[in-house]
Amino acid sequence: MEFSNLLIETVDGIATLTVNRPQSLNALTGEVLRELECALYGLELDPEVKVVIVTGAGEKAFVAGADIKEMAAMDACQAHEFACTGQRVMQLIGQMKKPVIAAVNGFALGGGLELALACDFIYASEKAKFGLPEVTLGVIPGFGGTQNLARLIGPNRAKELIFTGRMISAVKAGEWGIVNEVFPPEELLVKARETAEAIARNGLKAVASAKDAVANGLNMAKGDGFRYEASLFGVLFASEDQKEGMAAFGERRKAEFKGR
Repeated sequence: MEFSNLLIETVDGIATLTVNRPQSLNALTGEVLRELECALYGLELDPEVKVVIVTGAGEKAFVAGADIKEMAAMDACQAHEFACTGQRVMQLIGQMKKPVIAAVNGFALGGGLELALACDFIYASEKAKFGLPEVTLGVIPGFGGTQNLARLIGPNRAKELIFTGRMISAVKAGEWGIVNEVFPPEELLVKARETAEAIARNGLKAVASAKDAVANGLNMAKGDGFRYEASLFGVLFASEDQKEGMAAFGERRKAEFKGR
């Protein structure tokens, strides 16, 4: 499918989804959000795709936020609908069975940081900047930022970033636990792809179950999380991938997983 604001390239099971509005620092409009939703559903259903990398076009921005010009004309009802659309996209990333890696190559502000936070983890360029500056515009993060950031780094750090509207560097974002690793700009996508390839070599049903266990377990009491993990563990023993993986280990060969 052709998109006006996105580029999708799939090579050896790794799909790179690029927000392609560099002239607007890849800002998120309602149209971009709807395209993202459609693209993500398509990638989830595509049997050839094993891992997704999300990034932004150009050298300046991953996504510099939601489009302020578009938002400035909204009334309260329209703004609520816009937030709900954005949240639906962010939640979709979390609900996907396939891992999604954010490769943040520049500004990740407002909705851009919220997009990155929705991914399973974040790699960043040394040039990347992170922030939730919505309060400087008289509003708050609306695409899940208050929820996802607080769960990731704790409420105190999250409130400091949200209340001040300040930007922090990639290094500081790493220190705070927002970013997994920081790389020179020219290495960012290479490193993201290396990790994606390492994931893609594993049993994809197992990876999907691990993503499920972490995401849902965080919303459960610890004992319930343990029980949920055990149930997923047991179910995987009925899969072809489990039998192949353990047979390959015993035979000292590389496993050939089929995702079944």
